[in-house]
Amino acid sequence: MNNQTVLTGLFGNPVSQSMSPNMHNAAFQQLGLNFAYMAFAVEHAQLGAAVEAIRALSIRGVNVTIPHKVAVMKFLDEIDAEALDIGAVNTIVNDGGKLIGYNTDGRGYVHSLLEETRVTLSDKRILLVGAGGAARAVGVSLAREGVKQITIANRSIERAVELADDLSRHVQSEPVGLGDVQDLRQVDIVINTSSVGMYPNMGETPLPTDLLHADLLVSDLIYNPLYTELLNQARGIGAKVHNGLGMFVHQGALAFELWTENEAPLELMRKTVEQQLGR
Repeated sequence: MNNQTVLTGLFGNPVSQSMSPNMHNAAFQQLGLNFAYMAFAVEHAQLGAAVEAIRALSIRGVNVTIPHKVAVMKFLDEIDAEALDIGAVNTIVNDGGKLIGYNTDGRGYVHSLLEETRVTLSDKRILLVGAGGAARAVGVSLAREGVKQITIANRSIERAVELADDLSRHVQSEPVGLGDVQDLRQVDIVINTSSVGMYPNMGETPLPTDLLHADLLVSDLIYNPLYTELLNQARGIGAKVHNGLGMFVHQGALAFELWTENEAPLELMRKTVEQQLGR
């Protein structure tokens, strides 16, 4: 770093566990860019001041993570159409003092899914487990890819109804209580967007695994562990599986490209995160 270094970073709370700084700094170094990425723990009450600091300090941009993805929107000058659809921002670009909000989560997920599974999404029937911010981002991006139907299964049926109503502008969608999922024979892809199965509760599954069948593609947004119990059970019966590491890498790569206007070194970014997970 020197007095010409362009600063980028992460706003969230907590951020101490984030793998983004290592991933982005490795990518900057690989391309010989005089950029640096830092993680900032931002309290809710200080979010507005933190966003204003992007302008004041000429920070090129930041990622935004839990719990600020929705609250940050009111402090920005402009919001990309996809981020508006999703209702959350995870990337901010400082364009000469104008702060523009984007959401790269959904597109990052779709890029990863297509790259790793070679699935054709048109006319696919999706079961989306969870109805939070991740489900919304994935649902909007899948709808834009032309899937046939999205069913949202969630413990709180009210949240499932709300998300289904929002997605219905783009795709046929319906809500269902998580406990009411009894049959997956009319589903092509199951996507877990909830935290069920994440470290340290690695033995849990968001759905009864006896519902799985070999013709499914089973995807989990979790990447710690790389293979959740849901994915292990799906692999065991011959279903195709997809983990969350690629989504994390691709959403970061899209942010990297927005800030630097350079193509992101995807393989290096993936290897950096894999090494960090291994430690």
